[in-house]
Amino acid sequence: MAKEEDLFNPAFKDLDRKLRRFQKAERESESEPPQTDEGKPDEEQSFLEAMSDVTPLPENKRKIVPTPGNHIRPAHPAPDDEQEALNHLSDLVKGSIELDITLTDEYMEGSVKGFSRKLMKKLKKGEFPFQDYTDLHGLTKQAAEARVRDFLLQSHKLGLRCVLIVHGRGLNSPDSFPVLKERLPLWLGRGPVKKIVLAFATARPYDGGAGAVYVLLRKR
Repeated sequence: MAKEEDLFNPAFKDLDRKLRRFQKAERESESEPPQTDEGKPDEEQSFLEAMSDVTPLPENKRKIVPTPGNHIRPAHPAPDDEQEALNHLSDLVKGSIELDITLTDEYMEGSVKGFSRKLMKKLKKGEFPFQDYTDLHGLTKQAAEARVRDFLLQSHKLGLRCVLIVHGRGLNSPDSFPVLKERLPLWLGRGPVKKIVLAFATARPYDGGAGAVYVLLRKR
């Protein structure tokens, strides 16, 4: 019998190719108007104000350590429903999900539609220090999704605005396929999490690089 991942990966990759073609066609058919500070939404201005007094650690002092308690049962069990995931990817391809997402082998980013390009540029440069993080190493897909959901909801409840999710690069997975990394954009765009996420982007090398992602959260 074929492994579960073997059944899912071809369909996922096919939908990923469709998503990229859709995004390319959308970019070619629409000209995006320039965005100015005067037209910036209040949400984004409040984010800049909230992060203005947060001082980043020097790069040589940053260190990601494993999050304790990986054995604890998550508060929100996640369903293991491959068809649900495929349906969600199909929605991404059709453009019915309110997120603009870019995916490559080494990089990913996404944001709510109309998100400030200025803020996105700062996020990608690692200019917003993360205020907390969680590490998904060693977790199954189900446990990882529940961990992401609980972590982000709790972070939002605490008023945090920028957090880090360490998803790994899948080097120890079968065929070195980054299962958690590929699933993360789906998890960030559905359920209660999608209501609090503003944007996400692959971390800078000193914060985990291709094995981690910054996530910006809405104001509580």
